[in-house]
Amino acid sequence: MNLTLKGVLAPILAANPCPHTLGLRFGSYPLDVRSNEPALIAWLADYFRDFLRQGGPAVCEVLAIEGKPQRLHLDYQLKEPEPGKTKIKEEWAALEGGRAVHKRLTGMAFLFGEGLNVAVGPCLENPNQVVNFINNRFIEHRLNEGCLLGHAAGVSHEGAGLSLAGFSGMGKSTLALHMMNHGLHFVSNDRIMLGRSNGDLMMYGVAKMPRVNPGTVLNNPSLASVMPESDRAAFKDLPLEELWSLEHKYDAFIDTCYGPGRFDLEARMKGLAILNWTRSGGEHRVAPVDIGQRRDLLPAFMKSTGLFFESTGDLTVPDFSEDAYVEMLSGCAVLEVTGRIDFEKAAAELAAFLRG
Repeated sequence: MNLTLKGVLAPILAANPCPHTLGLRFGSYPLDVRSNEPALIAWLADYFRDFLRQGGPAVCEVLAIEGKPQRLHLDYQLKEPEPGKTKIKEEWAALEGGRAVHKRLTGMAFLFGEGLNVAVGPCLENPNQVVNFINNRFIEHRLNEGCLLGHAAGVSHEGAGLSLAGFSGMGKSTLALHMMNHGLHFVSNDRIMLGRSNGDLMMYGVAKMPRVNPGTVLNNPSLASVMPESDRAAFKDLPLEELWSLEHKYDAFIDTCYGPGRFDLEARMKGLAILNWTRSGGEHRVAPVDIGQRRDLLPAFMKSTGLFFESTGDLTVPDFSEDAYVEMLSGCAVLEVTGRIDFEKAAAELAAFLRG
């Protein structure tokens, strides 16, 4: 007999009432987070301070239950690591009515389906995993409306947006933050949803603060406040290659670094810039391409929906093929950035494109 999502969740929910509530709004998407732990709600309220909602009904509810590491004794399948990675971090189990995902390194468990969305485990030790789960509910909502998922950062100017994609290590988030120095607004750090609205191509971002490495911080004065002076002293004289390869990360809050009101979650998409440059490349160049003829660039932008997406509605599987991306991008300017990596020059050129 198949286990049901509701059956697995029943004893967890009965033992863990969640009276503490946080109201959020991602664009036109109102969402409530409830928890048994007030300290977690306080942390999330600070993190999502640009997206707080006071009152009104929510269309989605997420429960974040603080507790011990969970495995739930389910028949999990291992999720193979992404290309270039070796460590297996996730496993998942299909349930009648939904899915369970277990984080092997942290003991966090996430169960969702049929309107239920529950994170359970050591949430206070892993609040960014709770943030990702909350944002994944919004991503799933947009994908079920017909959007495609892009692996990209995004910026905007007066409602017009530019997505920034790139092959691994190309620095799309770093470039987005350099572009913010040109008076632009931030739309997203690592995920963009593309969809049509009233004939316009729209890009929708995710309410997640960029996590930046020391090289990004040291080369962007606007980010100075995110790095302690002790770290600055330790990192400032490192060789360039070593500096950019450090795994150390800092959360860069947009309002702290650039001022209030600079984080938008949607824009009309004016263009897609694909970073295809190297540190030892030749002359820096930004040039338009026909994405239908340059499908070799699509893998830099296309993003798998992953374990946290469940299609709703009828039984038709959404089309996330290359053809679907080419069609969605038809009529949108696509730019390829080649040559030597130069964040300041690219930021200036792409900001000028966006303002033009």
